[in-house]
Amino acid sequence: MSARRDRPYRAVVATAQVLFRVLGLRVEVRGAERLPVSGPVVVAANHQSFADFAVVGLPAVRRGRLVRFLAKESVFRAPLAGWLMRAMGHVPVDRRAGAAAAVRALRLLRAGEVVGVYPEATIGHAFTLKERADLRPGAARLALETGAPLVPVAHWGLHRVLTVGGRFSLRRGRWVGVVVGEPLRPLPGEGEEELTDRLHARLAALVEELVDRYPDPPADPASAWWWPAVRGGGAPDATTAAGLDRDAIAEADDHAARRLARRR
Repeated sequence: MSARRDRPYRAVVATAQVLFRVLGLRVEVRGAERLPVSGPVVVAANHQSFADFAVVGLPAVRRGRLVRFLAKESVFRAPLAGWLMRAMGHVPVDRRAGAAAAVRALRLLRAGEVVGVYPEATIGHAFTLKERADLRPGAARLALETGAPLVPVAHWGLHRVLTVGGRFSLRRGRWVGVVVGEPLRPLPGEGEEELTDRLHARLAALVEELVDRYPDPPADPASAWWWPAVRGGGAPDATTAAGLDRDAIAEADDHAARRLARRR
């Protein structure tokens, strides 16, 4: 994309960095050198916060690049946010008809851009990576169709600032870890499901690494809503979280259907 079109994006990046400093976020990025400095790249990240694109994109910014994210269509309808999303070259996704988004993503990759995808599709309530069955194969499909490396990017900690359930905090000093994994390239004869299997394994390991390194674990895990249940925390367990995730998707789809009906 042209330098002129990138100006709004770079302005948003600068604003986000100021907000990070105001909030005193301790953002630690590891492995940024694993993200290629040129050519098409598919970034696949876990999804835990409404603002996680701001940290998922940091490794690319440090490599002199910008990530064009696939994001739910409803974000683009908000007056200011929608204008910014379009100005930054992000791609709206309608879950009921995703072909248009896929075409735009392929066009961006063939132009040598970095495209960001959230295979979990929605923010997870368990604050761990969702089960393999819940990962969408879109990121792998884009990599296979274009030959772009599939780069896993995991993050953990930003959900303590802003996430689902109306939870947010302006408390200063939160730690947010971001780690870039080794690029995945398709193996001979590998299809999108097999590549997604490998992506899931890599992302899950990276998320676990970040939780292992978390510098401020709760003194009483059971009372900490943000600490994973698999580690004795107060977050929903995998079964409960999966139900909450499905309810969130159903509510969003119902809202979209009602909006479409009003237009007719």
